[in-house]
Amino acid sequence: MRFAIVGLGRMGGNLARHAMEKGHQVVGYDPLATARQVLAAEGINAVASLEELARALDTPRVILLYVPHGDLTEQVCRQLLDIVAAKDIVVDGGNSHWMDSKRRAAEFAARRIHFLDMGTSGGVDGARTGACFMAGGPKEAYAVVEPLLQDLAVDEIGAVHVSDEPGSGHFVKLIHNAIEFGMNQAIAEGVEMLMRSGFTLDLPRLFLNWNHGSVIRSWLVELMGQQLEKHLGEWDQLSTYVEDTEEVKWVTNWATDQDIPSPVIGLSQQLLMQFRDLDWPAAKAHALLRNAYGGHPIHRVTDTRARA
Repeated sequence: MRFAIVGLGRMGGNLARHAMEKGHQVVGYDPLATARQVLAAEGINAVASLEELARALDTPRVILLYVPHGDLTEQVCRQLLDIVAAKDIVVDGGNSHWMDSKRRAAEFAARRIHFLDMGTSGGVDGARTGACFMAGGPKEAYAVVEPLLQDLAVDEIGAVHVSDEPGSGHFVKLIHNAIEFGMNQAIAEGVEMLMRSGFTLDLPRLFLNWNHGSVIRSWLVELMGQQLEKHLGEWDQLSTYVEDTEEVKWVTNWATDQDIPSPVIGLSQQLLMQFRDLDWPAAKAHALLRNAYGGHPIHRVTDTRARA
């Protein structure tokens, strides 16, 4: 397939590389010239504007968006409304609010343009080697992009059409993220308990053991072991500041409005606000996990007084 990706950062750039290796032709656009130059050097047709991107594709066009949610996604969608044509397919693969996606789907549909809201999971590594996609929107539009998604996904059911209803793809991805937060917090608290146990423990080896046959084996447990192996030697220099893109707040606010109890997820979101300026092992472990799968930066303490 010849298709386009808007946003050539960690996710979009790696998906572009993955697609090219699978034999697809990728037209890429990013407002940052450096991002375009990096991908162009690797053989991807990186263009300098959305207009040029549209001209480089045959109709019906398939355009995947991997830009930060909020204002940037809104700006790109507004520009595309005036650039793309009827029967083209725009796929928002970011973490947009599902109500924004419902509105955008209606705006595109008014011009007979298909819009899919698609959650993407698997982190930066998944984008490069095999991701998990969950798409909402018109089934006929999904059928067009499904072969591409199957090539970019992990085996078996790595790509799924969750519903014809606009917003459903981004909604289920946010629930996924909420579950992820609860799991992160439980793992991080376990790390702190192990560190304060009074026993001399080889934590990376223990996590490796847990990921071989135990009931908590998972990718997150695997990543925690890898991050401990990599960063235990600089533990005192790690900051407890945890990056928060605030998406899980949308879910917890919605759950409250629906009278749906979510104590674990709600508490895990609140704890991110406490992971500030504290020498808290669980906070550092949580930050390491977010770095491992999402590429969120690990902050380090620069003022020794902050560690006192």
